[in-house]
Amino acid sequence: MADLTEVIDFLEGELRTSEIPDYPGAHNGLQLQNGGKVRKVACAVDASLSVIREAVKRGADLLVVHHGLFWQGVRPITGAGYEKLKIAMDGGLAIYSSHIPLDIHPEYGNNVLLSRELGLGDGEPFFDWKGIQLGRKGVFEGSLGELRELLSSVVNGTVVMRGEDQSAAGEVGLITGGAGSEIEAMAKEGLDTFVSGEGPHWSFPLAEELGLNVLYAGHYATETFGVRALGRLLAQRFRLEDEFVDFPSGL
Repeated sequence: MADLTEVIDFLEGELRTSEIPDYPGAHNGLQLQNGGKVRKVACAVDASLSVIREAVKRGADLLVVHHGLFWQGVRPITGAGYEKLKIAMDGGLAIYSSHIPLDIHPEYGNNVLLSRELGLGDGEPFFDWKGIQLGRKGVFEGSLGELRELLSSVVNGTVVMRGEDQSAAGEVGLITGGAGSEIEAMAKEGLDTFVSGEGPHWSFPLAEELGLNVLYAGHYATETFGVRALGRLLAQRFRLEDEFVDFPSGL
């Protein structure tokens, strides 16, 4: 058993949440407290109703997520919003969220972990966003088709590709999640191939016009790595049980 305050202080120290910019709805950090003790940690991509219900069912005392409770901004606490809070509070479930701080973390981040899975090592930080480097890049010694096959295996899902199988993957930049709207910026970075989770329709014809290869592997699928790593980290550091609650969106 661990003290909730100690666990949260540890996470804040590791992730440097207060130092890293994010979107207004992120509200990184402890979003809902519990009675103060943690025996079991559940990790998930989203703090959705289904995830919260399942985490309580599995006996978790702390839920660590990438997308927290407040993405849609301030809203009346009714309907699903009320139900999420009631289930969590009745079940003694605290909720902690980390978005951009988890994406960019050099050890437990979504980007660096996906980079390693693709054989790029830790990669090199790239793409300035509000004073931080948002992605990772490296050279893939193989074809675009080979990279697509590897990426599909890593995320265990379909990868949408813009480009030719036989072309060289070359310098690959990756930003997990929904970075597809940055296609023009990626081309300006000098990349040969851009890997992300998803993007708008117009990003594909634009990428073709710019001569940029694109691989979209799913927003959800590319952002499971960080929360899984945090779950293992907390389990080892505080001798807790940990579980990943998998509720893929298909997007």
